[in-house]
Amino acid sequence: MIKCSYSTGQNQDCKEKNTMKQDSIRIAADSQAKFNNNTAFCIGTGRMGLALQQEYQQQLAMAQAECAFTHIRGHGLFSDDMAIYQPYQDAEGNWHEGYNFTYLDRVMDDYRAQGLKPFLELGFMPEKMASGTQTIFYWKGNVTPPQDDAKWTAMVQATLAHLAERYGKDEVSTWPCEVWNEPNLSGFWENADEEKYHHLYAVTAKAVKEVLPDMRVGGPAICGGATSQDWVRNFLQFCKENQLPLDFVSRHAYMGETPEHRGRYLYHTMRTVDSLLAEMQETRDIIDSFPEYRGMEMHITEFNTSYNPFCPIHDTNLNAAYMAGVLARMGDVAASYSYWTFGDVFEEQGVPPMPFHGGFGLIANGQIAKPTLWSFAFFSHLHGTPVHRDEHSVIVRKDDGSYEGVLWNLCRADRDELTVTIALPAGGEQMLTTETVDEVTCNPLKVWHDLGEPRSLSANQLRLLRQAGQPAADTAVLAAENGECTLQMTLRQNAVVRFTLSARNQQGDYGYDYTWYQQHS
Repeated sequence: MIKCSYSTGQNQDCKEKNTMKQDSIRIAADSQAKFNNNTAFCIGTGRMGLALQQEYQQQLAMAQAECAFTHIRGHGLFSDDMAIYQPYQDAEGNWHEGYNFTYLDRVMDDYRAQGLKPFLELGFMPEKMASGTQTIFYWKGNVTPPQDDAKWTAMVQATLAHLAERYGKDEVSTWPCEVWNEPNLSGFWENADEEKYHHLYAVTAKAVKEVLPDMRVGGPAICGGATSQDWVRNFLQFCKENQLPLDFVSRHAYMGETPEHRGRYLYHTMRTVDSLLAEMQETRDIIDSFPEYRGMEMHITEFNTSYNPFCPIHDTNLNAAYMAGVLARMGDVAASYSYWTFGDVFEEQGVPPMPFHGGFGLIANGQIAKPTLWSFAFFSHLHGTPVHRDEHSVIVRKDDGSYEGVLWNLCRADRDELTVTIALPAGGEQMLTTETVDEVTCNPLKVWHDLGEPRSLSANQLRLLRQAGQPAADTAVLAAENGECTLQMTLRQNAVVRFTLSARNQQGDYGYDYTWYQQHS
């Protein structure tokens, strides 16, 4: 019997005939569940030089307001647009090493003002230091080894020493430091040369520790692929045999399968969340197979559904539902998992041509929230004692006895609605709040499509899209019976819903009655 009932989304018309899935959850006073929530530890960004743009900073502030990430990781620290490496020639014609930290200071100051610590990625290679000409991306990041190890390590050490002087040695020592990006892919590291990457890691990790002994350094920052797990195993063996500094292992995680190209855009089916987690668990098991590294932190320094910045799934509610499933479980195997990326100021394959273009970001250009932003916002603040977790929900109990949960309904091929009944220990009057993100209530992509998919937005179009990107909020007052309050919520396809249930504390002012006009009209 439902003693207290609340339902969301049941009275909306649907274009398709939906079937209904059912689930029932009962929470006892002593219920406990496994849930490790590291959602807010790190967020990804494009290359660091983009942080000099106003729109970038506006999107980052928006992400921080909703999610309060603590670290940020991106490419291009040493790429030429950051202008750090500046060798110079004296009057006698002799060359000297030189460094310019003007842009670095601006970027780091802005990150710190936003409450962020950098998760430093050491790369790519300055053109004047590079051993070759191979580059990647629209902005031509050089991906070849240094022509002179001494020049590379001197630049790394000078940069870290400058940061320590500016922000304090103790503070900078808390910034994780990752050597390079995806060296197992030939596009990111010339010939995907494993031996040369091992050498780069060895000289770089030693250089880092000479300047900041307490700074945590790691790698190999590999992406998936047939040999990716071998790369992890070989990397750990190399570090072990050479007694190299190693404080964490890093890798990336993407869900895209066989790609199909249409114009500039890429489409592909997605792996299941189970499949992605199994791959991450395999890496975890490889790390733990080395007695020296058992229990060492594993950081997933990039993850998303698609690995392409022109894949329309990133703009959809389906993406938000996928990410809810990942966020519920990724903390079981990883110390952090950094979504790639917070915003759509991003130029790996060129400047984005339209507000919605399949960009990686949680936020579309124009500061339009995409549905996936709310998956991260809901999980970022989901802290307390875990009391329940299953394939479409996580619930925690707060210290004050209230409850908070996130529910989602991932619909890959079907369009089934999901009705969840939740019985929670409670007494007296309870206050229920819900925030709903689904394809009806929070779908700016649909609004943009209905507007004709404009490339350049008018002020009114931008206002509508920003409104369309907000969750639907609702409240209800419930009366518990026999120490229990039961909620019933219906989730449409690809919905992500946050709810809270807490004791209601009626305040207000004597004589104020908002129902008076309903009774006297």
